[in-house]
Amino acid sequence: MKNRLRVLRAEREWSQAALAEHLGVSRQAVNAIETGKHDPSLPLAFRIARLFELPIEHIFDDCAG
Repeated sequence: MKNRLRVLRAEREWSQAALAEHLGVSRQAVNAIETGKHDPSLPLAFRIARLFELPIEHIFDDCAG
């Protein structure tokens, strides 16, 4: 799943570790989501959306094409 997490994090000048702390996950989890190696759980996706004050669909894109 494509996502804008890296861009949103960079706009706030947060490291992966800082974002992970805000979300209550590991830095490795943030890296895996950013690189598309892992899709977040629905509760985590909601936490991310709330943190960035954006709708989930503005952060994550499940379109294949």
